Amino acid sequence: MSETYINPLIIQRADPFIYKHTDGFYYLTASVPAYNLIEIRRAKTLNGLAHAAPRTIWRKHDSGEMSQLIWAPELHFTNGKWYIYFAAAETTDFDENGMFQHRMFCIECSNADPMHSEDDWVEKGQVKTDKDTFALDATTFEHNENLYYVWAQKDKEIKGNTNLYISEMENPWTLKTSPIMISKPETEWETRGFWVNEGPAVIKRNGKIFITYSGSATDENYCMGLLSIDSTQDLLNANNWIKSDKPVFQSDLSTNQFGPGHNSFTIAEDGKTDILVYHCRDYTEIKGDPLYDPNRHTKIQTFTWNNDGTPNFGKPVPYNYK
Repeated sequence: MSETYINPLIIQRADPFIYKHTDGFYYLTASVPAYNLIEIRRAKTLNGLAHAAPRTIWRKHDSGEMSQLIWAPELHFTNGKWYIYFAAAETTDFDENGMFQHRMFCIECSNADPMHSEDDWVEKGQVKTDKDTFALDATTFEHNENLYYVWAQKDKEIKGNTNLYISEMENPWTLKTSPIMISKPETEWETRGFWVNEGPAVIKRNGKIFITYSGSATDENYCMGLLSIDSTQDLLNANNWIKSDKPVFQSDLSTNQFGPGHNSFTIAEDGKTDILVYHCRDYTEIKGDPLYDPNRHTKIQTFTWNNDGTPNFGKPVPYNYK
């Protein structure tokens, strides 16, 4: 495909999620630097998202469990309705484990147009798991007419920040089955700075289900790993998931692309070419906490598939500011 995409597509938007709907529009949502609201923008083309005006559809509460640090919204269309999953906390203080206090939440749109009005979005509450601990970065996908939920969460009995879990869902805001851990930070490239598995994203191709995820601290050490499973196997059996032994996408010092990660997937305008969506920085000298550095920019690029059916993401493309 010869299309040249604007990179960065949108500046200062981390944790980007792009979904192409049946109406022909691309919808994008991401974390905003102030972590205080959820916005959506849409366009007929991917490059068009760079010029699309964002619409705020939800704002943080003044107090309580959804009042601080609104992180990583994802927009999904399930059973004929729009849903957004996000993480939020009631305080910016750390808990007894030295971590933020996020939990996962879901909102549902009562209008066919998700950008119509803030009033159209109804809070469905916390998506509760079997643990009352730090949890974030939820995504959903459908397989064999079942809805699955994949997310990152802290287990107090396991070293590190977060592990990855999967569960079948009763409905878009309620888990049906007990969470199954499918990955934890254990390799050198998942444990640089912090022991982290987070930001899962799902793509189905070549008879397999792939889950990419991000590991290590959110600076230049941030990188992406890969889980895979045969689509005929039991998704809720942790032994069926195969984990890559090395990163599948990481910093490229030659083009000053640092800490690529927290990705999602979409499809190009031709309806065939796969697109990797992610955030990245172009420098490493971060003053203070990397979390509050706003310059994680949304980027997109095409990717291909290896002969063995696994994705080949290549390297982060350089900025072009088309």
